[in-house]
Amino acid sequence: MFYKLSCSIAEWCLFCMMTITKAQYLISSPSVDKCPKPDRPEYAFIGRSNVGKSSLINMLCNNTKLAKTSAAPGKTQLINHYTIESVTGKAKTNWFLVDLPGYGYAKRAQKLRKEWTKMIEDYLRKRGNLLNIFILIDARHEPQKIDLEFIDSLGEWQLPFTIVFTKADKEKPGAVERHVKLFFEKMKENWEFLPQYFVTSAIDKRGKNEVLGFVEDCNKTAKQQE
Repeated sequence: MFYKLSCSIAEWCLFCMMTITKAQYLISSPSVDKCPKPDRPEYAFIGRSNVGKSSLINMLCNNTKLAKTSAAPGKTQLINHYTIESVTGKAKTNWFLVDLPGYGYAKRAQKLRKEWTKMIEDYLRKRGNLLNIFILIDARHEPQKIDLEFIDSLGEWQLPFTIVFTKADKEKPGAVERHVKLFFEKMKENWEFLPQYFVTSAIDKRGKNEVLGFVEDCNKTAKQQE
């Protein structure tokens, strides 16, 4: 027996799509042991300085003032936690979004760069509720050595990650596609299997639903494994 749906397929998909209903800054921590209690799923965002991390976070959370954006790179210096409340259909989920300092900013003192590196590595390797690391890559550029080296480190540490290409609106589609292809060709030199990826823009909101859908899938899997 078949039952007629009271809404169209498009409306049903919209109903099932994750929506962030609340996003709030919680705390900035200088080390992993100072982070909030790991009592919910957590997702970290990291990339080279000036990759558009704050703009992407604000776009995903529907709040242009949530993460502070700046023309000067290197502003994020601590482990920044945000509490997120999302809804899919009638199901409500609470999780953490984490904004990490950018890597590769050369204008900081060497000692400070080493401190940041240790802080980030400790956090990534010791934070037990961290379900995924989003590595942000600027879609305007060809593969950068520092990005590839950081990704190789995640492989050595056996940490889950996906790649998010940012600022796709600032290049022609053909150029973005070429840069994405080149990036994965470089990854193939060291990787047998390639990660999932998303192409995004904080301006036209490209990739927003795909990234949030990925988070929702991870949340569901984590809940099933409890």
